[in-house]
Amino acid sequence: MTVRVRFAPSPTGMFHVGGARSALQNWIYAKQQGGVFVLRIEDTDAARNRPEWTEGILSALDWIGITRGSYEGPHYQSANAGEHRAAAARLHADGRAYYCDCAREAVQARTGSQYQGYDGFCRDRGLEAGEGRALRFRTPDTGATVVVDLIRGEPTFENSTIEDFVIARGDGSPVFLLANVVDDMTMGITHVIRAEEHLPNTPKQQLLWEALGVKPPVWAHVPVVVNEKRQKLSKRRDKVALEAYRDEGYLAAAMRNYLMLLGWAPSGDREIVPWETIEEEFRLEEVNPSPAFFDEKKLRAFNGEYIRALTPDEFAAVCAPWLTGTGTIPAPPWRPDAFDTAAFLAVAPLAQTRIAVLSEIVPNVDFLFLDEPATDEAAWAKAMKDGAADLLDATTQAFTALADWSAEPLKATLEAVGAERGLKLGKAQAPVRVAVTGRTVGLPLFESLEVLGRERTLARLAAARARLS
Repeated sequence: MTVRVRFAPSPTGMFHVGGARSALQNWIYAKQQGGVFVLRIEDTDAARNRPEWTEGILSALDWIGITRGSYEGPHYQSANAGEHRAAAARLHADGRAYYCDCAREAVQARTGSQYQGYDGFCRDRGLEAGEGRALRFRTPDTGATVVVDLIRGEPTFENSTIEDFVIARGDGSPVFLLANVVDDMTMGITHVIRAEEHLPNTPKQQLLWEALGVKPPVWAHVPVVVNEKRQKLSKRRDKVALEAYRDEGYLAAAMRNYLMLLGWAPSGDREIVPWETIEEEFRLEEVNPSPAFFDEKKLRAFNGEYIRALTPDEFAAVCAPWLTGTGTIPAPPWRPDAFDTAAFLAVAPLAQTRIAVLSEIVPNVDFLFLDEPATDEAAWAKAMKDGAADLLDATTQAFTALADWSAEPLKATLEAVGAERGLKLGKAQAPVRVAVTGRTVGLPLFESLEVLGRERTLARLAAARARLS
C-alpha cells in the first residue's frame, strides 16, 4: 500500500503557522514512507474564498520548501461536488441518513436546552428531500466508536453521545464533514495527519467512512498550537500569518526548524539542527499530545542564530530584498540611486552579528544612504544634554585634523576628547552617534564613521551643532 497523506487548507485568509506545521509533518511522513503528499484546497465556502488566498497558500508552501511540482495537486474540493452529492444520496438510500425539517428553535423547545443537541425527532417520519430539509446521518444507538490515533492512543466515543449530525444542508449541498470524507476516499488518502481541534469530528467522520463501506484512514492528531497564555493561536488576537514572518525577515530554514519543534524534539540536547536531520529523525508516534507553545521570542532567537551562520555572500543575498524593496517588502527610505553596494558590504559583517530578523538591516544601515540621518527625537533628547555642544565642537575639530580616517584612530580621538571633559567613551560617543546615525544604538560607531567617510561625518556633526544653537 502506498502511503498517501493530504494537506487540506481553506483559502479564507492568511496562511496560519499551525497549518504550516501540519503541512511539514505530512510532508516529512510521506517522504519517509516513500508515499505521496496531496494538496487539496477546500474551497467550497464561496462567500469567504478569494483567489489571492489560494495563491498565498501556494507561495507560503513554496517558501517553507514544499514547492509546486513536488506534490500531487492542488486539487480543489469544489470540483468534487458531484461525488459529495452522490455519497449523500447513497447514505439516504441505504437507510443510513434521513431528512429533517426541524428548526433549531423547535429542537431547543423540545429538549429544553440549547446544548443538548438534536433529539432524533425526524428519524422515523419518512420525510423525502425537499426545500429546507437537511439530511442527517443516523448514528448507531449503541456501541462505541474507537479512533485509533498514532499520537493519542485509542480515544473512545460512546455512540449514544453523538447526535444525528447533518451531512447535507436544506439546499442539498453537503457539509464539511461529508465532503472531507468523500474527498479523502476519492483521493485514496491512507493517513490523516491534522490538528487536535479536528479530533471531536473524527468519530463522526469514521462512522461515515464505515457507512460508505471503506476502511477509515490512520488518524494522527497533532497538538494544538497555543500562545503564552496557553490559548489557542487566533488570527484575531495573535500573530499567526506565515507570510507576516516571511516579510519581516525570518529565514525559511529557521521557521521550518522551529515549527517542527512544536510537539516534537530531535535526539540529544539540541534544537537547532539541519533539516536533513529532522527529516531522518522525525517520528509521528513520538509527537507529544500536549499543547505546543508558539514562543515568538524563541523563534526570533532561532532566526538570529541562522542569520549568523550564513556566509557573507549568503547574508548579502538574503538582505537584498530589504535594501531594494521587492514584492511585498516595502522600499527602503533612501533613493534607489543612493544605495552603495560597497558601503553595505563593508558594514554587513557588523550588522550580521546584531540583527535577529532581516528587516532590521534597514535601520542599522540607513544612515549610510540617506542625505540626512533619520533622527529618533527621543534619542536626540537623551543624548544632547548639557555639554553636548562643547563636545561636538571639540570632536569636529579633532576629527578634522585626523590624518588616518579609520576606526581605531577615530576611537582614540573621541576617547581623548571625552577624557578631557571627564567622560568615559560610552558617554562621549552618545552625542556623536545620534548626530551621525540618528539613533542611540546601532552598528559599532567608529567602523560606521570609517565607512561613512570624513566629509559626510563632519557635515552631520556641523548640522547637529547648528541645531543645538
